Amino acid sequence: MHDLCRTSRRRRGAGAGTYHGRVTEPRKRVLLAKPRGYCAGVDRAVQTVEEALKLYGAPVYVRKQIVHNKHVVSTLEARGAIFVEENYEVPEGSTVVFSAHGVAPEVHEQARERNLKAIDATCPLVTKVHHEAKRFAAEDYDILLIGHEGHEEVIGTAGEAPAHIQLVDGPDDVDNVVVRDPAKVVWLSQTTLSVDETMETVARLKTRLPLLQSPPSDDICYATSNRQHVIKEIAPDCDVVIVVGSTNSSNSVRLVEVALGAGARAGHLVDYASEIQDEWLDGATTVGVSSGASVPEDLVMEVLAHLADRGFGEVTEYTTAEERLTFSLPQELRRDMKAAAAARAAS
Repeated sequence: MHDLCRTSRRRRGAGAGTYHGRVTEPRKRVLLAKPRGYCAGVDRAVQTVEEALKLYGAPVYVRKQIVHNKHVVSTLEARGAIFVEENYEVPEGSTVVFSAHGVAPEVHEQARERNLKAIDATCPLVTKVHHEAKRFAAEDYDILLIGHEGHEEVIGTAGEAPAHIQLVDGPDDVDNVVVRDPAKVVWLSQTTLSVDETMETVARLKTRLPLLQSPPSDDICYATSNRQHVIKEIAPDCDVVIVVGSTNSSNSVRLVEVALGAGARAGHLVDYASEIQDEWLDGATTVGVSSGASVPEDLVMEVLAHLADRGFGEVTEYTTAEERLTFSLPQELRRDMKAAAAARAAS
């Protein structure tokens, strides 16, 4: 694999030059974004399924995709995970893992009714938004949930207080908002949105509702913000930006949008290196590479190898933040792992 030149400064001047009077070929390079790939919530969710398979044995059922990544899902399927859409597809008494995106309270109730062993792999940062929704609903606020209609995270959060929550799907949806009391309104958001678009939505909401309250802390997660920030930094220097991620991954799709908005001449989303089309690289000298928060690093390395084979062998890693946050596994799983370890020690 290629050595990465780690730097916190953008390299410029990658175009053609002259050498002893001769025109030289333009230098081809890759700007590799960091942070990229797995966030703490995704790492926890994937590890939850892996440990459940080790502990309980296959099959382990997973409601919805554990994270929005085609490769991760197919890899876990090969190990014995069975992905379903709803709890009624899970045989009574079986183990089911709820995805990182969170679920509504009724999903937990359905699991109890079917006597399912439920392990909740909801990202703790999504759980935080759920708690905010319950708290503000208990105080009889109207809650404006900024997010994408139909996204699993939005469905789960809205399910915490359906009588109090209305969805605001971007700035253009602001005019549709109706509240009971303009003095008791708060906004919350899906964790994987575009930071800039969310702030634009909030600004428009505050124009209509000057007393609109904000969440106690940022709802857009640190990983989403960090990945968008570094893409903004490298995009102006890129002829094309390639983001590794699946089309149903909100944060991955947003990375392409942010890159284009920040000045990249072109942007593409791919699951695998084999999906990169050679014409995307025609005339390009600088390619930006990043990956969504549910993407394993080996897929990024395959993209770098693919680009190196096409002359883009110089890789500069551009770092804007270091991420060290980790989350412990769900308590239901940790309890069973501890009991299993104690049983082995006693035998």
